[in-house]
Amino acid sequence: MKHVAGLLALISIGCTAQAASQATDARRLTIEQLIDIRHPPSPIWTPDGRAIVFAWDRAGVSKVYVAAANPGPAAEPRELRGAGSSLAGAFWSADGRALMLSRNGDLWRVPIDGSTPSAVWTTPQAEFGMAPSPDGTRVAFVRAFVDAGTGAPPVAPPGRGGSEVIIRTIADGRETLVVRSDDYMAGSVGWSPDGQSLVLTDAPRTIRHEQTPSYSGSKIIYTVNENVPGETAVIPATGGPLTRLAAGGFGGRRWLDARHFLVDRTSPDFKRRTTLVVDIGGGEPKVLNEEVEEKFWSMTGDAGGGAQPSPDGKWIAFVSDRDGWDHLYVMPASGGDAVQVTKGRFEAWRPVWSPDSQRIAFDANRPDRYGDRHLYVATIAGNPSRTTIAAVTSGRGTNISPQWSPDGSRLVYQHTDPHNSADLFVVDAKPNATPVRLSDSMPKAIDRLTFVEPEMVHYAGPDGQQVPAWLFVPKGLDRSRKHPAVVWIHGDGVNQSYDGWHVQRNYAVYYSFHQYLLQKGYVVIAPDYRGSIGYGRAWREGVYMDVGGKDAKDAWMAATYLKTLPYVDTDRVGVWGLSYGGFFTLIAVTDQPALFRAAVDVAGVVDYAMYYEDPYHGGWTASRIGTPEQHPDVYAKASPLSHVDRLERPLLVLHGTSDVNVPYLHSVRLIDELMKKGKGHLVSFMTYPGEFHYFTREHVLRDAWHRVEDFFNANLKPGRPTTN
Repeated sequence: MKHVAGLLALISIGCTAQAASQATDARRLTIEQLIDIRHPPSPIWTPDGRAIVFAWDRAGVSKVYVAAANPGPAAEPRELRGAGSSLAGAFWSADGRALMLSRNGDLWRVPIDGSTPSAVWTTPQAEFGMAPSPDGTRVAFVRAFVDAGTGAPPVAPPGRGGSEVIIRTIADGRETLVVRSDDYMAGSVGWSPDGQSLVLTDAPRTIRHEQTPSYSGSKIIYTVNENVPGETAVIPATGGPLTRLAAGGFGGRRWLDARHFLVDRTSPDFKRRTTLVVDIGGGEPKVLNEEVEEKFWSMTGDAGGGAQPSPDGKWIAFVSDRDGWDHLYVMPASGGDAVQVTKGRFEAWRPVWSPDSQRIAFDANRPDRYGDRHLYVATIAGNPSRTTIAAVTSGRGTNISPQWSPDGSRLVYQHTDPHNSADLFVVDAKPNATPVRLSDSMPKAIDRLTFVEPEMVHYAGPDGQQVPAWLFVPKGLDRSRKHPAVVWIHGDGVNQSYDGWHVQRNYAVYYSFHQYLLQKGYVVIAPDYRGSIGYGRAWREGVYMDVGGKDAKDAWMAATYLKTLPYVDTDRVGVWGLSYGGFFTLIAVTDQPALFRAAVDVAGVVDYAMYYEDPYHGGWTASRIGTPEQHPDVYAKASPLSHVDRLERPLLVLHGTSDVNVPYLHSVRLIDELMKKGKGHLVSFMTYPGEFHYFTREHVLRDAWHRVEDFFNANLKPGRPTTN
């Protein structure tokens, strides 16, 4: 009986273990689940502050939703049918009860309560650039000329040619022609705050450059579009002569009063950022503030650092790195010295004034954890030198992009952390308030408890400087055995990894895939090489005249750190990256051909001389490393293409044909050069027709993730050959 009892006990244990294993397998992530994770950018408050409207993206397909600002326990965002896929150009009806949206050149009213949308007007002509008057009773727009021969409207928005600027009264549909020109093409329209004037910007011209390089042949033509900005003009809303403002267009206008607006300009060499006050009556713009950099202006546009006037027009807030860190400054709108509001070894970003002009909300990272960000409110109260600052959020995670409610009492913002991808939350604009979640972007089938939390580590770079990185170790990993690992190199250069999900959808999809790899037994490390944001100006500018030098070594030396971990099999380490990260990946496998067992280059730059030739990127490149004629030695270092004969291990290349960030031609040239050097047997290349730089579409993501997984499994998992 003892033997039978023992056997039954063993069977019971075996069944329990099998059931536990099956339960664990059921909780594992799948690639299909990753594709279902959504991203909610750009929330907008309703005028009464009762709800938030936002576009929710899933695999490149967006729908507009509305969420109650004070949702109940079971409340979920509701799709706003008829609102389309984007909030670009949307504005509120005068009564605040509906969104006004442009659809196929007509204006539509979409009630926020979900009732049936209706056309405000329909016309046979093509109309675009719709802008509401300050009181919401009129709409200004551009109408392209109807083809005289066919009567058919041209495609909107058109290129160069003639146009009409028209104001239409919403209540009765009455139209007023403001200006008509056979040779002037308005691209956008805006109103002055008093509704007396319209600000027009020319439609930008596009110069098309064509390439048919010998290594690709003349059958396929590669194009690069050079955008020439339009100029800005002002005209009375009642009609009259156009007043052209100073040469060049003014994008991103912020009105100071009814006659003046602010603009920021960065010089072509990226060494000077200037804030200008423009008088719509004409004359030269007035310089209000100017920043001059010895190396280059390195603050990214995500910082939202441009000059912002307070609603009452008395103050101007902006972000500057003049003390070595991105900080908030406030100065009188009439001119004068700026007061530094925040100080310390952290970066304060995305400031926004409260409706009463007394406070500024912003997000900032922590001096000791650069991947965490929290919301703060600076109370100016008419005296920047006596500003007080209060933390609004706390805990682990990344909180960004606060937006004030219409009454100035609450903030809506985006939150991510190790267990949550980007979602929207609302919080009272005061310390120790409890946030309220508005959206849940994670599919219900995903078990968040399976996610691995990142650990911040440091290791020595090529010159001894400490490189910050985020280490991910699978849960329950048997540390007595050695396991494969992957080094992920983020793109953009001026970007970073966060303590949890990335705040940008474009990189959040890679973070989710790393969680998938972790559940497959891979160790993952993500370095924030010099050039990355979050660590101050000196770290960002560390790439100056050294692109592809110490910064690239910072990245691939993550493998050196992995060698210190006894549970990592250093013969089974892979590396991959997107864009700038793909560039570093190519440098890694050509500088250190035996360091990584396998590599994946996603749309990486192959040669910076080639990148410099692109009109879209020439200024960015020259600001960091000059021109190829000035610094041929630097460009030689920034050309992994020149060293592909050193490749020894398998390389997978992925690229979309519609990429404008890193043109598809880069990968075409890379493959051609690899084959010429007899390395074709080491390379796999997947082309994604019609895909852009950041993979978005479902079928592309599915193929790319399965392809990368299969590639790493074939080259890094136990049982594969370990010789070259």
